[in-house]
Amino acid sequence: AKALAGKKLSKAIKYLEDVREHKQAVALVAFGVTQANYYRCCHRDQYRLAAKFLHRHKSTAKIIDGKAIAKSIREKISDEVYQLKRKYPSFKPRLAIVQVGNREDSVAYLKQKEQAAREVGIDFILQKRDESITVNELLRLVRELNQDPSIHGVLVQLPLPKHIDERYIIESIDPKKDVDGLHAYNIGRLAKKRGDPIFLPCTPKGIIELLDQTGISHIYTIIEEKFYGYIVPFHDGQPSRDSEILVVAIGKAEFIKGDWISPGAIVIDVGTNAIKDPTKKSGTRWVGDVEFSSAAAMASYITPVPGGVGPMAVAMLLQNTMESAKRFLKENNERKISTLALERLVPVPSDIDIATSQIPKPIKLLAEELGLTPDEFELYGQYKAKVKLSVIERLKSRKNGKYVVVTGITPTPLGEGKSITTLGIAQALGAHLGKLSFACVRQPSQGPTFGIKGGAAGGGYSQVIPMDEFNLHLTGDIHAVTAANNLLAAAIDARMFHENTQTDKSLFNRLCPAKNGIRVFAPVMLKRLRKLGINKTDPNDLTSEEIGKFVRLDIDPETITWQRVIDTNDRFLRRITIGQNPTEKGQTRSTGFDISVASECMAVLALSTSLEDLRERLGRMVVATNKIGDFPITADDLGIGGALTVLMKDAIKPNLMQTLEGTPVFVHTGPFANIAHGNSSILADKIALKLVGVECNSEGNEGYVITEAGFGTDIGMEKFFNIKCRLSGLVPDCVVIVSTVRALKMHGGGPEVTPGNPLHKTYLSENLELLERGCVNLVKHIQNARKYGQTVVVAINKFTSDTQAELELIRKIAIEAGASDAVPTTHWTLGGEGAIDLGKAIIKVTADKTKKREFKFLYDVNKPIIEKIEIIAKEMYGADGIELSEKAIKKVERYTKQGFTNLPICMAKTHLSLSHDPRLKGVPTGFTVPVRDIRASVGAGFLYPLLGEMPTIPGLPT
Repeated sequence: AKALAGKKLSKAIKYLEDVREHKQAVALVAFGVTQANYYRCCHRDQYRLAAKFLHRHKSTAKIIDGKAIAKSIREKISDEVYQLKRKYPSFKPRLAIVQVGNREDSVAYLKQKEQAAREVGIDFILQKRDESITVNELLRLVRELNQDPSIHGVLVQLPLPKHIDERYIIESIDPKKDVDGLHAYNIGRLAKKRGDPIFLPCTPKGIIELLDQTGISHIYTIIEEKFYGYIVPFHDGQPSRDSEILVVAIGKAEFIKGDWISPGAIVIDVGTNAIKDPTKKSGTRWVGDVEFSSAAAMASYITPVPGGVGPMAVAMLLQNTMESAKRFLKENNERKISTLALERLVPVPSDIDIATSQIPKPIKLLAEELGLTPDEFELYGQYKAKVKLSVIERLKSRKNGKYVVVTGITPTPLGEGKSITTLGIAQALGAHLGKLSFACVRQPSQGPTFGIKGGAAGGGYSQVIPMDEFNLHLTGDIHAVTAANNLLAAAIDARMFHENTQTDKSLFNRLCPAKNGIRVFAPVMLKRLRKLGINKTDPNDLTSEEIGKFVRLDIDPETITWQRVIDTNDRFLRRITIGQNPTEKGQTRSTGFDISVASECMAVLALSTSLEDLRERLGRMVVATNKIGDFPITADDLGIGGALTVLMKDAIKPNLMQTLEGTPVFVHTGPFANIAHGNSSILADKIALKLVGVECNSEGNEGYVITEAGFGTDIGMEKFFNIKCRLSGLVPDCVVIVSTVRALKMHGGGPEVTPGNPLHKTYLSENLELLERGCVNLVKHIQNARKYGQTVVVAINKFTSDTQAELELIRKIAIEAGASDAVPTTHWTLGGEGAIDLGKAIIKVTADKTKKREFKFLYDVNKPIIEKIEIIAKEMYGADGIELSEKAIKKVERYTKQGFTNLPICMAKTHLSLSHDPRLKGVPTGFTVPVRDIRASVGAGFLYPLLGEMPTIPGLPT
C-alpha cells in the first residue's frame, strides 16, 4: 500500500509476489487496481502485471446471478401492484407487445416476458401478426395501442422483417408508452446532459442494475457519466485488452474468447443464441456471445446465459411498465387545468367585445388537461370538440365529483343571470380556488339569438368562448335535431298518402320486398307484429287479414301531434296548410311549425343515457293515434326510428368548450324550458362528473360540476329533480338559487319591468321596505328546494345600484328561510374572482358531513296522472288545486288506456310567475291552476300538461 501510494507499482507487485497469503494478496491488489486505474496510461505493463497476479491468486469469475436479482425485483413489483390495487381497485398495469413473424429467439423471449408479467400482476397482451404485414397495417396497430388508455406499455419485438423500417415503427410508439426506451425522444433525452428520459432502455438499465450488484460503485458512477453505456474499443476485430467492462451484444454464438479479455474485467454477455446440442431433449441449447468457460477464467465477474442479462431485461421491462402505470395513475389523479388571465376594463365592455378580445386555448390542449385520450374527442376546428361516450366506461371506477345545480327565483323578463352565475362559479372554482370545475349549459336556439333575448353564452367576464360559435351553429346538433324531426314529419304524411292510394298487396310488396325470391322482416317490423299480437317471423306465413293490419297504420289526421320544426323565430309558420300541390291528390291538412328546440327529438337527446337508449327512445315517440283509437302510432311503427338515430348519432356526444378563464364547459342539448324539461343533457353531466372525479380512496379532492336548470325552482329545478335525476340516477350535493335585488323589488310591488325600456328609478335606488316584501318569492324558492332534501346556497347577483343594506337584508331573510348561506357576487364585472366567496360557500356546504341529506322525489310516478299534476301545483306553485278542461280529461283517459300513467309530469307554464298567470308576482295565493290540454312525449318519457296558451315558435321583435 505504501509502495502504491508512492507510485512504485513494481515494488508493490514484488512485495505481493513474496506474500503467498491469498486473502491478503487479493485485498491489496483489489485496492491496487483502483489506484492503478489512474496510472494505467503511463504504467501499462505494470498494470497488466498486477492484474495477472490478481488473476493467478483468485478463483474463477464470480457469477452475477441475473435470475436471482431479477426475481428480487419482480417480487418488489408484485408487492407494489398489490398495494396499489388495494388503494385503487381499478389500477391494472397493462403491457402490449407486437410480435411480427415467428423467430425462435423472439418466441422464447416473449414467453419469458408473458410469464414474468402475469406473475407480478401485470396484464399481458400479445398482438401476433404475420411477417407479411404491411408497414401501414403495423402503424395502424401501434396507433390503436397508443390510443388505448388501458395500456401503459407498448413494445414492438425486434428484429422486424427486412421490408419494415424498424426505426420508423419505433418512432410511431407514444414516448409515454415506450417501455423499451428506444424512441428517439427517450434516447435523445438520455444522451442529453442532465436529460430526463421517460424510460431507460431495458437492457442497459438491467446491465446497470447487474453492475451495481458487483459492489464496485466507482464503475457505476463512471458508467452513469458516460450515458449509461461504455464504448469498448476494438483492434483488428477484437476488443482492447484494457477494457475494464466488456458488454457483448453481437448475436454470434461464443464469439468472444477468454484470451481476448483483460484479466479481472467484468463481462456482461447480452447475447442469446441457440446452438445444436444432441444431449438436450430439444436438440439445442442456449449460449451467449462470449465463450463462458474461457472467459470465466479471466474475468472477475461474468453473467451466464441463460440466467444473466435476459431475466434482468425482462425485469426492467416490467419495472418500466409499472412506472408507466403509476405515472398514468398520478396524471389521472392530479389533473391540472391551465387558466387564461382576464384583462378587465372599466366600464365593462359589451359581451361580444369581451369575448373576441380573449384568445381561447386550443381545445385539444384542454381535452388533454382533462385526461381525455386522443381517441376520446373529435375536433371541430380549433376551439370546439365532441367528447365520446366511451369516457364513461373507461372511468367507471372513478368516484363522481360534486354535483351542483343552479336555479333561480321567479325572474323579470330581463333574466337574473343564471347562466352567468353558472359560469362565474365554474371560473371561481377552477381558476381561483384550485378545484377542477366543469360548467354544463344548454345550447341556445338560433331563434332567440336573432330575437330580443340574444345569445346565451353568459355575459360580462363570465362567458363561454368563442361566443359567436357558441350562439350560432356550434357543431350542428340543433340542425341534426331539425333534420330528424322533419324526416319523421315527412314520413307521417307520406305514409298516409301511400295507404290512401295503394292496395294492401302493393303496400306489402314495397314494405317487405322479395330479394332474390326471399322476403325477410326487418327487426323493427317484427316489433310491430308483436304489438299487433301477430307472433310470426316469416312474411310468407301472414294471412291477408294480418297483411292488412301490418301494412296499414290507419293514422287519424286529427290526432297527429308531430309538427315540422325550424330554428328561426318565424311566427307565420305557426299554422300552415300542406298538400296543396295537385300531385298530393287533394290530401291537404292543417299543421304548423315549432322552434327546433321544442322538438321531442331534442328532449329525447337530452334525456338519453347511451346511443342504444337514444335509439329506443326515438323509436317509441308517439306521433298520432289510429282511427279506431286503440293504438298509439310510433316512429318505429313508421319504420323510421333507426334513420332518426343515424341522423343524431353525432349529436349525442357533448360539445367541449371553455370559459373566458380557460375552465372547461360542456354545451349540450337545448330542450325548451317551458314545454320540455329545460336542462342540459344527462350524458354531459355524467361525463363531466367522471372527468372531475377521483379514484375511490382520494375523497376530498373531487372537482365540481355546475349544471344549470332552466328558469326557477318551480319549473327548471322541479323538472331537473323529478325527470332528469329520476332517469340519470344522479343526486346533487347542493342547490344554488340565483336572485337579484331588482327581481325581488318587482315581487314586492315594484313597477313593471319591460325589455327595451329603461328601468324605473325604484330599481336604481335603495328601498328596503319594497325589497323585504318581495323576498317572500325567494323564501318560497328556498322552501321548494328543501322539499327535495337539498342544501341551498343563495347567490345574490349584484348590480352597481345595489346597496350594502339591501344585500344584507336578502342574506338575513335567506338564512332564516333555511339557506346555508347567501353570498353577493360580482362575476359579471370581475369574472371568477367576483364569485370566489360563492365558490367557498359551495365548497363548505358540499364538504359538510354533519348535515344529513336525504334526497326525495316530489311524487311517486305510479300515482294517477291527475294526482301528480295536483301535487306539483300545490307544492311548487302554492295553488289551491287544479282544474282540467274537457280536452285534458279526455287525454288523461286516453293515456291511461294506452299505459302511459307511470310517466313523470313536465308542466308547461309561464316562468314569469309561480302561478300560471304571468301577471301574478310575489307568492300568489288562492288560485286554481287551469289545465287546458295534456300531451305525451313518450320517447322523452314524460307527459306535459299545458297550463295556458304556450307558443312553441316565437316571433321576431320589432
